[in-house]
Amino acid sequence: MGERQVQPIDNWFSRTVIRWVALHTPLQWPHGVKAPPGIDQVAGEGTPPAEFERDRERLAALHERFIATIRSGQKHAIFGPIQREEWLVWGYRHADHHLRQFGC
Repeated sequence: MGERQVQPIDNWFSRTVIRWVALHTPLQWPHGVKAPPGIDQVAGEGTPPAEFERDRERLAALHERFIATIRSGQKHAIFGPIQREEWLVWGYRHADHHLRQFGC
């Protein structure tokens, strides 16, 4: 949503092949892929879980804001500039990826 400065790590391969596989195929995303610096939860740059219901409500609000504000051409750190429809697919696939980690 443009709120954090993230160093892009995109290249030709990630902007074409990886993007297409990640957003346009039914393959599940692999676990263990490192997040770019600036958004890596494991590196301590995220927020620790506190109260489940409050965190769930915050996530739902962020989800709604993401849907309302995302625009075509905004840059993804790995995929480069992507269309709004691809951002929405990315949001769904990203949430699904993490929910599967918890067996949801």
